Amino acid sequence: MATDAPPPSKGGAGKDPAPHAPSTEEFIEVQESAEFGELRRSQRSFAFPLTVAFIAWYLVYVLLSNYAHDFMGTKLFGNINVALALGLGQFLTTFLIAWFYSRHAAAKLDPKAEAIRSRMEHGGQARPQTRLEGDA
Repeated sequence: MATDAPPPSKGGAGKDPAPHAPSTEEFIEVQESAEFGELRRSQRSFAFPLTVAFIAWYLVYVLLSNYAHDFMGTKLFGNINVALALGLGQFLTTFLIAWFYSRHAAAKLDPKAEAIRSRMEHGGQARPQTRLEGDA
């Protein structure tokens, strides 16, 4: 699909200049920094336990489906049995984890990552906030 709009300009009038291209040494320095370590720790301390819990919950569901036929076939109401309820619970859990992670990332991870990225793009200096980004 073609459009008539031109591509965005690189550093036009009144716009931020092109970001600083960090060197390999700068990337390594940031990777070894305490701030980046805290960002990684924050992400891992959230993601790993939830991943382990979800995999355990999924394996319980699979094992019950394979070895507890009578229990899984127990009718809860109408034609809805335990297996269907737990299977739908798998979908619900997936969406809840995705939503919960999105909130966690927006509140805890994104601000830290943005600060690191901003410093790297501006040659080690914090990027000044524009009027739109500040507390207008």
